[in-house]
Amino acid sequence: MKSISLALILSVPAVMSFAADPAQPTHRSKVDIVDTAVGAGSFKTLAAALQAAGLLETLKGPGPFTVFAPTDEAFAKLPPGTVEALLKDIPKLKAILTYHVVAGQVEAKDVVKLTKATTVNGQDVAIGTSGGVTINNAKVTKADIQAKNGVIHVIDTVLLPQ
Repeated sequence: MKSISLALILSVPAVMSFAADPAQPTHRSKVDIVDTAVGAGSFKTLAAALQAAGLLETLKGPGPFTVFAPTDEAFAKLPPGTVEALLKDIPKLKAILTYHVVAGQVEAKDVVKLTKATTVNGQDVAIGTSGGVTINNAKVTKADIQAKNGVIHVIDTVLLPQ
């Protein structure tokens, strides 16, 4: 099974492995992470997963958060039935969603200096910079989408925690 990269957080403190200062977010938007993603129109599957997992309000919270958000096309790469199965397994869905969120606001200029980051679910993601930025096996296709409570980096593959 391929990785599933959903961006979501539980109200659980996380250790941040990114080198940015989470106390100094750069807010350039008046819209939160969830509304920014929904407004983009290419994150319908992600929004449905967040809704099913009961995690929308967390990502609408004060943050700041860094979210590695898979597009609908990324979800379409998963084997048939995977998304439907995850929507029925809420604990697994929450684990996957929290695997795509890092506490604090980490912009592209900070990400390229790192080799890994600890996600809200406690597991690390690998960061690569050869031939573009990657998070595990997902390529960052658009970086630094600002929201009032953090930043979104769009990825082309859904990530699954180990």
